[in-house]
Formats: sequence, structure tokens, C-alpha cells
Amino acid sequence: MTTSSWGGGGGGGAVRLWCCGFLLMLLSGGGGAAAQRPPAYKTLSGKAPLVIAKGGFSGVFPDSSQNAYVFALSSTSGDTTLWCDVQLTKDGVGICLRDLLMNNCTSINQAYPAGEKAYIVNGQRSKGWFPIDYTISSLQSVIVTQAIWSRTDKFDFAYLPILPVINVTNLAKPSSVWLNIEHDIFYRQHGLNMTKYILSISKGGSVQYISSPELGFLQSISGRVNRKTKLVFRFLDATSSDPSSNQTYGSLLNNLAFIKTVASGIMVPKEYILRVTTDNYIQPATSIVRDAHSAGLEIYASDFANDRIIPYNYSYDPLEEYLHFVGSDNFSVDGVLSEYPLTAAAAIGCFTNLNVSSKTDHGSPLIISHNGASGDYPDCTDLAYQKAVDDGADVIDCSIQMTSDGVPVCMSSINLFETTNVQRTSFSNRASIFKDIQPTPGIFTFNLTWADISSSDLRPKISSPESIYYLVRNPVHKNAGNFFRLSDFLTFAKDKDLSGIMIIIKNAVFMANSLGFDVVDSVTKALSDAGYNNQTTKAKEVMIQSEDSAVLVNLKQLETKYKLVYTLPSTIGDASASSLVDVKKFADAVIVDRESIFPESQGFIMKETNLVKDLRSAGLAIYAQVFRNEFVSPPWDFFSDVTVEINSYVQLVNIDGIITDFPKTVRRYKMNSCLGVNMPSYMKPAQIGGLAQLLYGSQAQPPALAPMPVLNSSDVTEPPFPSAAPKNAPGGAANGSTPAPGASPSGSQAAAVMRAGILPMVTALFASLLI
Repeated sequence: MTTSSWGGGGGGGAVRLWCCGFLLMLLSGGGGAAAQRPPAYKTLSGKAPLVIAKGGFSGVFPDSSQNAYVFALSSTSGDTTLWCDVQLTKDGVGICLRDLLMNNCTSINQAYPAGEKAYIVNGQRSKGWFPIDYTISSLQSVIVTQAIWSRTDKFDFAYLPILPVINVTNLAKPSSVWLNIEHDIFYRQHGLNMTKYILSISKGGSVQYISSPELGFLQSISGRVNRKTKLVFRFLDATSSDPSSNQTYGSLLNNLAFIKTVASGIMVPKEYILRVTTDNYIQPATSIVRDAHSAGLEIYASDFANDRIIPYNYSYDPLEEYLHFVGSDNFSVDGVLSEYPLTAAAAIGCFTNLNVSSKTDHGSPLIISHNGASGDYPDCTDLAYQKAVDDGADVIDCSIQMTSDGVPVCMSSINLFETTNVQRTSFSNRASIFKDIQPTPGIFTFNLTWADISSSDLRPKISSPESIYYLVRNPVHKNAGNFFRLSDFLTFAKDKDLSGIMIIIKNAVFMANSLGFDVVDSVTKALSDAGYNNQTTKAKEVMIQSEDSAVLVNLKQLETKYKLVYTLPSTIGDASASSLVDVKKFADAVIVDRESIFPESQGFIMKETNLVKDLRSAGLAIYAQVFRNEFVSPPWDFFSDVTVEINSYVQLVNIDGIITDFPKTVRRYKMNSCLGVNMPSYMKPAQIGGLAQLLYGSQAQPPALAPMPVLNSSDVTEPPFPSAAPKNAPGGAANGSTPAPGASPSGSQAAAVMRAGILPMVTALFASLLI
């Protein structure tokens, strides 16, 4: 069968051809020059580490599909090598397929429902569909599918065929191919000669790397392949054994000198280099990189993917993980095997040589913390704020809540259930219901005094906004730190290298009407007392943010010098001209949700709205919220990499500020060495709607977006800000059975609190036991 005839005929082939062409443009601007590299890396050769695209860009597209390979090449650089796991068909043709069990990564079980068989593989009985039972022609009706359940399966419906190895070597030119042979012994047991096949295919010149976890296979081809082809021994789990030598990989690690007689390099799981504790924190690096280099062996690290739970030290940032392997002061591996090669290429090409002059640059986009560095420490604690400053935030934020004795404090939520361990303290009987806030019981900041909140019994609780996916944050420090009063926050910020502070006022009308607290007056008085009204040197801009226009109108009427920031309603997609006029009367900037700029359908970005253009035409600065590192946070278009997301917001809409739980990630982005002329392809912004376009016309096409609400004057205009009612006025118990601040609940309310606080924990525990 010729290469040109493989892959089906008719319209499907034309669609695949169009898809490949479109994939070359999926990053805005297409290809690009390679990044300017630092003069030397701590690799064996001193050259940049190699990016190895495992099955192509398999983090998005089905592994070893044409789309995956084409996009891997177009989104990285000419230095990237394409990884192919070689399997053999019944008639001895090599195909690229990630798994010996074809049902794990193809539609074989649908094409041949009765084809399931059982074989012994490396001494273990395995059951499934195997390539040795099918000829290459019989596989033309079989497509590759996404093998990882947590990734989108939409591209399964692109009907991408299984590729012969020869197709991949032709596709890769002028780049290179890396062939991995996992099961030579198994194929020999069934009369198929992998050695003969690999020697034949490697004569073409594109195959520059051949790896195997079977040392015997490498010995069988050593000295017989193209002299430019490198042989690499692949280590698997240290306790498992190489079936060709019956030695554990852990014991073979102690005999690198012998491996050097067969191979020019080794590939190891990344945990061989940076071991991980049982509670998912990295330990100091082992000596394996130094040992390999001392033996004259290159060393490659495997198992990189943006959408895995990586050690908490990396703060869910995949780029940070790569830098521990390629940008360390002490060592660098010679290459990384990644299912998201764009992130690997960016780490190597743009982030190993940071622009240190940008470390204290407070220019656009502003880095605005979201409850401090709340991705690493509990919200609004001293540790979260210090981390935000250390990580390069330009602006730190304080969301104002009030205690029962009238002390303004920094807390992300008015409900202590969400931010503290209050259910487990002596304050657990302080619950109440305030329907203006929420319909369920809560223990609110105004139920406790400042002395209560600052007591040793009440501890902060780290936020985990993606906990529904079992993604929790920094558990070792989940209750660390101390809360700040507003006065503490202002004192803390005053001598820090910050361009400003953001004070967030919520529930102000409720506080005034129901509790007798004038939050606006409390804030302005605290700012004045802390000296922010008469700053001279190192002046910090004071921003006051609110979703209540009445609050900002009130501040405008007071003729304060603060920058007033209006939080727009979520999910809007546009703004009427009259609403923009109204907003401009009281605000200097606005905060918008990310999805109001790039709306999504089933995780795919569908378009860019006109909102940013309209807001900018009104002379308003635009800050987008909330950027998070967890891989489930960005849409598919940003490849589970928040740095790609940040880059796209900066380059495509020129956003003025980024509100983030992880200031370090944004600061590092601003310091990268690839922004400017000759930008490499892996630092191009994503093409908005590009992935969704690949699905148009298929049954996997995401549903069209419903019309998004338009911001109108009626959404902006509010009644004047009320004067604070006398404390303990009837308005404080407007809901009948609701007790006044600080009062204990009735028996029924206490029972409701117990149900609200304990039932979810019991449910979560039961779910975890089932899992």
C-alpha cells in the first residue's frame, strides 16, 4: 500500500487535508522564528533540551493522529521531534499507536466486536484487541481515539485513521522522528521481526532516535542503524523488570557504564530526578542527571502533561514544572517527553532566560492579586499577601467584611463557612440566616467580634475552587496564616514594592440598612488614618472596587482621589452606549469575567465579543478575572496552560490588568524573553474559535452560543447609597426568625447549620470511599 492511498478516500480525506492546513494556522500568525536562546544549557552537549512530542500534540488530539502530529510541528519549532510508539500489524507493517491494547486508543472494538483475545505480555495475561491480529488493510475502517478520559473526546469525531510509521516519517521532514519500541519480545513470540522492521525504516534518515525499555532489543540493532541515529534505553518503574535481562530498572540504574556500551542516552520517568512524597511534594533532586552526564549519557525525562495532578510545589503550573528540569541552576535534562509540546517549547525557549529588568515593572498588564496569592495560602491571610508581594504582584487586594464590633477586616467571603474552620470551633452555634445574603444558614463575619476572628481557635481555610475535580491546593498549609484587619493590610502594603492596592466593597447597602455599618465611611477613614490620603514619596494608587454603582457614585461625590473600579455583571457580552456613559460618570476602570470576552461552549471558545472594544472606546481600563493555574480552568483552546491563556488576553485584547490567584505565573509571563519581534510560534496567541472550527459540520460540533446579555443603563443605575441605620434597628431582623448579629440561633436553625456544615462533608467522604 502506498503512502498516498492510506487514510481512506472520498470526502473524509479532503476534510483531513483541510484540517491539517487549518492546524498550521491555529496559533495566530502561523509559524515563527525560534526564540533567541541563552548561550548554554546544563545539558550534556550545552545545547537546548529537546522537545519530544509524545504522539504529537496528544494532550488535545488523539495520540498519534495526523492532527496531533501536524499541530505539534506548527505550534513549536523545527527542533521538535515526533514520538511514535511502534506497533506491528499481522502483516508486519509498523503503525504508530500509543498502546499495545488497541481498544484503549482506537475504535477497534466497534469495528470488530468479536475480536477480543487474551495474550501473555511480559509474563502477565492481557485481554483486549491486539495489532498482531489485523492486517494493515483491515485497519482502514478503524480510527484513533482519545485515550485519556479527562480530555475532550470531540476530536474522535474527526475520524482520524491509524498512521503507518512511514507516513509519520514523511510528515516530520525536515524535523525528526523518535521511534519507541515497547514490546519487541511479544512480537517475536508471535513471529514478527521488530528488529528487521526498524532497521529498514531507519534508513530514510528522519529517524534520529530509537528507544526501548528492552535492553536486548537495543543490543540487537546497536551498530546496525544509521550512525546519526541515537539509541536510548528507557527506564520504567524502578521495581519492574526489563523482560530481556530480568533485571529491575532500579538495579540497571546502578550500571550506567554498561548501558553506555549499548546506548547514547537514557530516558527516565521524571520522578527518578525529583522524587515526590506520598503527600505530593517534591524532594531535593537526586544525582541521576549528574551521574548520567558523568557516564557520557544524555538523559531525557518522561511523563510530562499539563493536565495531570503535579506536585503542589508547582502551584498547578505546568511551565513551572518544566523549569525545574530544564532551567535549574544545578542541572538540565537533555530533553522532555511531553503530551503538550507547546508548553515544553515555551519553557525552554522563553522562560529559562528571564528578563530580570521586568521583575519590578509595574506596567500593563497590572498583576492584581485575588485574595492575595490565594492559590498557595488561605485567602486574605498574612502569608497570602506576603507571597503575592514576593511573587511580583503589582496590586494586592482586600475584600472588606465587617465584624460585629465594627472592625473592617480582609476576607474573601462574608460567610465564615467558606473561609475558616468555624464549624469545628466553639463559634459553631453562632449561625444565622440573612436572606439578603444567602438563603441557607451561615456564620457571618458580623456574627463574631474581631477578637473572636483573631483567636487561636478560628483558623483560615484555603480555597479550592476546582475541588469538584479533586484538585485541592497546598494541603500542608491549608489552615496557615492569620487574618488582617483593614488597618493591618494598609500598614503591610505601605512599604512594599507595589504600584497600588485594591479595596473591594461588597454588601455595603445591606450593611447600612440591616446592620447599621457604613462600610464606605469605614474604608475612607482607615485610608486617611493610614496616611494614604497624603502620600508624597513612593505613592501607591488606591483603587476601590465594587459591583454596586451606588457605592462608587457615593465615593465620586466625596471627591476622593481614589481610582474607582466597577465590577460588571457576569456573562454579559456587550454594553449599550448609554450604559457606558453611565459607567464613565463614576468609574475609571471595570472588571470583567473572562468568559465575557471569550465565551465558551462545552469548553471551546466560540468567538471574541465586542465588550473590550466598547469599554475601551469609553476610556475605561479593563481588568479581567479570575485567572487560575488549575488545568481545568482555561478552555481547551489554551491547552490546559494558564500561560497560554494569559498570553492570549495580553496579545489579542491588550488587557490592562489580570486578576489572579497565582501572581507568580503572571509575573513570570511578563519577564519572558520572547515578547517582541521575531516571536516564536509557541508564544503566538491562540486563534480564537480555532478548535471549534475544526469540529464544524461534525456531530461533535459544540452547540451555538445563546445570545449574551447586553449591559443597559437599567443594570447600572441604582438608588442612592443609604445612610447607615441605627444599630440593632428592626431592619437587622427583617426576616422574622433571623437573630441579630452575634446572637445564637434557635434549635431548628442550629440543626440546619449542622446539616449545612456536616452533610456535605459526609457526602464527600462517602464519594471518596466509592472512588
